[in-house]
Amino acid sequence: MCAGILIGVFLQVANYLIGDLDFNIFSMTFSTYGFFVDGIFHAGGKIFVNALKMLVVPLVFVSLICGTSSLSDPSKLGRLGGKSIALYMFTTFVAVIFAMTSALIFKPGEGFNPTTPTGDFVATESPGFVQVIIDMVPSNPISAMAEGQMIPIIVFAILFGISMTYAGEAGKRITGFFNDLNEVIMKIVTIVMNFAPYGVFCLLAKLAATVDSGAILAIFSYFINVLVVLILHAVIVYPLLLKLTTGLNPAILLFKMREVAMFAFSSASSSATLPLTMATARQKLGVSRSVSSFTLPLGATINMDGTAIMQGIATVFIAQVYNVDLSTVDLLMVVMTATLASVGTAGVPGVGLILLALVLQQVNLPVEGIALIIGIDRLLDMTRTVVNVTGDCTISTIVAKTEGELDDNIYNDRTLASQKSVID
Repeated sequence: MCAGILIGVFLQVANYLIGDLDFNIFSMTFSTYGFFVDGIFHAGGKIFVNALKMLVVPLVFVSLICGTSSLSDPSKLGRLGGKSIALYMFTTFVAVIFAMTSALIFKPGEGFNPTTPTGDFVATESPGFVQVIIDMVPSNPISAMAEGQMIPIIVFAILFGISMTYAGEAGKRITGFFNDLNEVIMKIVTIVMNFAPYGVFCLLAKLAATVDSGAILAIFSYFINVLVVLILHAVIVYPLLLKLTTGLNPAILLFKMREVAMFAFSSASSSATLPLTMATARQKLGVSRSVSSFTLPLGATINMDGTAIMQGIATVFIAQVYNVDLSTVDLLMVVMTATLASVGTAGVPGVGLILLALVLQQVNLPVEGIALIIGIDRLLDMTRTVVNVTGDCTISTIVAKTEGELDDNIYNDRTLASQKSVID
């Protein structure tokens, strides 16, 4: 991470001071900046993230089937689902309230006089709430897998796993097959994760070489406001919730999460981080396979606390920039829309801007205002992904503890926290 940032900054400064230099290899001419930034770093980062995304659908599908089929008591599945969804929605609700309160107090958009934003942000039209509920049940599960629609995949996998528990001997034979398939997929995860240092280096080197420092300085107040609330949510709200509900030491979880957090920061994708999140929960936090296989894929899909924080502050910021007074009803609408919009959102980079467009439309604010924050959203996107995956592991640990599915010895074993890598 550090090496990538330093190399990227060096290339950007060198390109600014002395311009883009050309060099020749095998009778072919390349520009120095373009060769590294748009060539090696871009390709290396994209290949690594694509390799992880390649694993998301099979990992979620097979893991959920294995986890669900291992629950012989259907009522236990109901408890897991009820607890997980309730906790995820609660933390998202708290995140939005926390964010908007902060923005209303510190007023990051007050006195901001932007020029007319250049380039409009075109948002895809979001489906209504009723349509979201309907789309949770896939009409074609194969199509849902091909398109990476996580909620329909989760619903189908859970139904498939439940059916296996009622299918007698046939279900047991298929269970063995999926357990073996799960082991094979985890081996693929291991192979891909061996390239993590190189992928992270390329991702951050390109980011550092291309980020617009002028855009960061122009809206520094907004940037700091979002960043501080994200950090406080991760180090106060989650630990407090964990301590109050389980009595566990939150510092252990946060320290053991550092490897997951670093990759989440570099990839800016909850879904891409999912394989590492699941491995950490099982091997370092002591969460059972049946619980982690259910709660973590669900969390990567519906837990968007970091995105909710950005939406809350960005909405107030844009309203202040355009001198629009938000009524109490408008503020409540933002809270409800941001909370519900997180359900079924893909855990991929940049999705927060699409959701923000939906929130702005609900309170009649100009969607063009998103152009003011696009320049630095990548940096904030990386940070809010860290918050999201931290929340996933926290909720998974809480559910496992309350269900008697947490190995306290593994969780409290501090030697595991100092190991080099969860994959090793």
